[in-house]
Amino acid sequence: MALVLGPILRHVDETSALVWVQTEAPAEVEILGSRARTFEVLGNHYALVEITGLIPDTTIEYTVTVDGSRAWPLPSSTFPPSVIRTRGPASAHHHRFVFGSCRYPRAEDPRIDRKLGVDALDCYAVRMRRLPVAAWPDTLILLGDQVYADELTPQVKEKLEATRTATNGPSDEVVSFQEYEGLYRHTWGDPEIRWILSTVPTAMIFDDHDIRDDWNTSDTWRREMESEPWWRDRIRAGLASYWVYQHLGNLSPAELAAYEDYRAVKDIDGDCWPYLVDLADRADAETDGVKGIRFSFRWDLGASRLTMIDSRNGRILAGGARKMVSDDEFDWVERQVNDDIESVDHLVLGSSLPWLLPPVLSDVETLDEIGARHDGWVGTLAEKVRQGADLEHWPAFFDSFTRLSRIISDVARLGTETTGPATVSVLSGDVHHSYAARAEFDEPTSATVFQLVCSPVHNAIPPYMKSVFRLGWSPRIARVVRRWASFRGSPKLPVRWHSEVGPLFGNTIASLIVDGRDARVTFEQPDLNGTLRLASDLPLTGRESVENVGT
Repeated sequence: MALVLGPILRHVDETSALVWVQTEAPAEVEILGSRARTFEVLGNHYALVEITGLIPDTTIEYTVTVDGSRAWPLPSSTFPPSVIRTRGPASAHHHRFVFGSCRYPRAEDPRIDRKLGVDALDCYAVRMRRLPVAAWPDTLILLGDQVYADELTPQVKEKLEATRTATNGPSDEVVSFQEYEGLYRHTWGDPEIRWILSTVPTAMIFDDHDIRDDWNTSDTWRREMESEPWWRDRIRAGLASYWVYQHLGNLSPAELAAYEDYRAVKDIDGDCWPYLVDLADRADAETDGVKGIRFSFRWDLGASRLTMIDSRNGRILAGGARKMVSDDEFDWVERQVNDDIESVDHLVLGSSLPWLLPPVLSDVETLDEIGARHDGWVGTLAEKVRQGADLEHWPAFFDSFTRLSRIISDVARLGTETTGPATVSVLSGDVHHSYAARAEFDEPTSATVFQLVCSPVHNAIPPYMKSVFRLGWSPRIARVVRRWASFRGSPKLPVRWHSEVGPLFGNTIASLIVDGRDARVTFEQPDLNGTLRLASDLPLTGRESVENVGT
């Protein structure tokens, strides 16, 4: 029996690993002696194999068997064997994070593919094939827009038109779980992507296009969408498919063992869809200022720690509240950040949406939030601008922006020369240009703090937006807009920042490389032949001179 999709290597620690697969039919999946039965969702079959008893600091090749027949690697594969590399004392102080967001699939339409350019993640996978395993990245972080549910390739649109039996819903967007299943298979089915996902532990978080553009922009947006007769089917399918395809692998075996929803799904004899409908409704609902499911998560990676913040579904918008995440989830984030912080050399926060935008745009988003609070035409206009211009990042949730800034500044002051964080890095995507921005606070910090943005991995940006982003980073314009924002009621900013790299335009893949208490970030972009070229190499510690090859 063949695999439909996967294997995808997800959470890996010193002695265990999770591998996700999708199979053709109900089956038992075996990897390195560990077995898992599939669970069913509307005729689709999935398994999350929990591999335990591994040895720290080792590399082991693996194959996948389905009902006793070898299903991976594929006979036609030209890539090296898939491996699992465990963490341990020898690797505790060295880590290479590769990250990016906004990966549109290959369209198989020459005009569209020329516009999109060369896929940076595909190129990275091809380059890995020629490198020794020791030079491969330790963690891949996908920061949103893994699939584009509302912007389909021509071939997916054609299949949608041929297979959809109901007319309910937009004709050029996916609506049902089955349509999401086809979208994930189309997007993750490239040989290069299947292989890199099979061999590099991958953390994921969604952004708006995984569900729909502007998802959870505001309470007004939510109410407008809830009035659409097809929206309830769409949000259920989007959240349920995210839970199956992306979220489960973000959790450790210990977390899965304690996860009531996962245990319930595994125990269902038959189709899990009714249970996932209830799960999606709980995830979408706001009850007493709290969402029913937390999608944020934490990975401990030796002396580095990744804490991923769900800045999309976790939003609280009803009843006059406007928060990027609930107070309860912010409390959770603070606990993860501060837990045993003395042993952490490098703290990495992930958010699909940048904490620090180009300064001009940051103040514009805060001004729009202030305007949207007004009644009458001012509030109506501000809401239309908010949705039309996508003004819904952290600065458009100013109270949440302030709280996140405080969390970061507090933890960045806790270190010494030898203990506690030497760097705090916020990894983000979404905005279709890449940059590294240095943050500074009124009180000095022992750790350097950076916003690192890599977007897109594979997508296009309208030419006029390049000018908008360049102007957004202009210090002169930023000073004028900041004075105007203060005059219009914007509070004093809790943080100052400036760009040290960028804006970089075009398909990009970034690497955060930590070595002991030193760290650096690189941005690479593919040329027309698919070779990755260094665009920038920035030390985050030591404050050496910056190599900025091109913008």
